[in-house]
Amino acid sequence: MLYSLIITLFFGLHQNLSVTGQWVTIDDETGKEKSEVTVYIKQNRLYARIDRLLLEEDQGKRCIECKDDKQGQPIEGMLIINGLEPDGDSWSDGEILDPANGKYYACTLALEDANTLSVRGYIGFSFIGRTQQWKRKQ
Repeated sequence: MLYSLIITLFFGLHQNLSVTGQWVTIDDETGKEKSEVTVYIKQNRLYARIDRLLLEEDQGKRCIECKDDKQGQPIEGMLIINGLEPDGDSWSDGEILDPANGKYYACTLALEDANTLSVRGYIGFSFIGRTQQWKRKQ
């Protein structure tokens, strides 16, 4: 019985310390919850997909400004983080798409705590960019 409890607690804690799972994105300018995103690892690289747009005015939006094969595609279901590699306690060397403007940015991602993910998109140098705090979906 005690052994089962210890195993359950260990795996529950481990899961909460992972960047994978479902997250709610928070707009860094308005502070509003914008979307639900699934972050996952495939072949030791990190990816994220928008599952659901939360604001009524965003429902059904498509990536009009995208210049690649995502042009005109629905934002819901779209891969927005692509190919980040482990880098100590963070993930980097990949890209993030901003579907609002269709632009790709270099990206770093790291846990601040079990329920807060720091996502930074930038051009060229990390200090020239924007950071969003995503909250783990409860």
